[in-house]
Amino acid sequence: MTDTERTPETAVDPLPLAGYTVAVTAARRREELGALLARRGARVVYAPAIRIVPLADDAELVAATRAVLARPVDLVVATTGVGFRGWLEAADAWDLPLVDHLRGTRVLARGPKARGAIRGGGLVDAWSPASESSAEVLEHLLSGAEGPLAGRRIAVQLHGDPLPDFVDALRAAGAEVLTVPVYRWVLPEDVVPVRRLVASIVARTVDAVTFTSAPAAASLLTVADELGRRAEVVEALTGGVLPVAVGPVTAAPLAAAGIVSLQPERSRLGALAREVVARLPERDPVLRVGAHEVQVRGHAALVDGRLVELAPGPMAVLRALSARPGTVLSRPELVRGLPGGGDGHAVEMAVTRLRAALGVPLVETVVKRGYRLKV
Repeated sequence: MTDTERTPETAVDPLPLAGYTVAVTAARRREELGALLARRGARVVYAPAIRIVPLADDAELVAATRAVLARPVDLVVATTGVGFRGWLEAADAWDLPLVDHLRGTRVLARGPKARGAIRGGGLVDAWSPASESSAEVLEHLLSGAEGPLAGRRIAVQLHGDPLPDFVDALRAAGAEVLTVPVYRWVLPEDVVPVRRLVASIVARTVDAVTFTSAPAAASLLTVADELGRRAEVVEALTGGVLPVAVGPVTAAPLAAAGIVSLQPERSRLGALAREVVARLPERDPVLRVGAHEVQVRGHAALVDGRLVELAPGPMAVLRALSARPGTVLSRPELVRGLPGGGDGHAVEMAVTRLRAALGVPLVETVVKRGYRLKV
């Protein structure tokens, strides 16, 4: 075996996500999330599925702000810290007296970050839910806790998600609702990375896809639809590729497509990374093969604590054998799993390279029948 064919190995305490590939669809804070995953050993693929329309160029936000300023507002709902802060800063840059206009208004915060932005802007937060959810804010408003809604002006700061159910429920209660679309999200200027991600999901060469916003989840599905591969993406994300969303709002477009995603208990990037750490390795069983322990991961195998990275051919053979430990698989059966196909000789070459990379006798030849793991 030449040096170029030699498979890299990690001999000491592999990181929890070593051997896995995780995709990041975020536009904002993607480097932060990617670093959290990479520090835990993941191979990170960046494919921003959205881009943010700059506030300074957003005529729609200017129009919404002027509508808020046209008459007194009774209630304001701040849904995100960065969004509410950005709105106040943009209004100030446009010389629009938004903060002064809202001083006598009851401002509700969806969570602690929104509450911090309200206070940082010189306003007073009146109430926030324990759950940090828009649903609880809506329940609070509809309960009459802030008084009757009929005829009252309510400004709702949006952050990418239009919150149609939230807004429609307030309007049905008789309120005049002013939606403020802060940080509108649209498709990225360069859609090549997200198109590649669609192909990788379908080919199952990524192990997990992370989502930090509902628009990013919706955008990925839109791009898949444009490529004629939406059904394949949905199938992959429901059977093999792990979708992990930062929270239920983010997961909503996935759920609407029939995709059940994993979510951390708290909607934070650190919690999202920990959810990936907890869930990816647990789905791959540790096999006892003779005197050895083997765990087959995304693009590598953990053999007696050593991480052995494998080329696609040997990896496909090991994955097929580990899926049916102890069962003899014929060459034609193994050919079907090889990337790009092949023949019996291609299987023999893949097995030879697999054995050399593993360094321990795990794969047994059964004469005239095929190969199996020696469990």
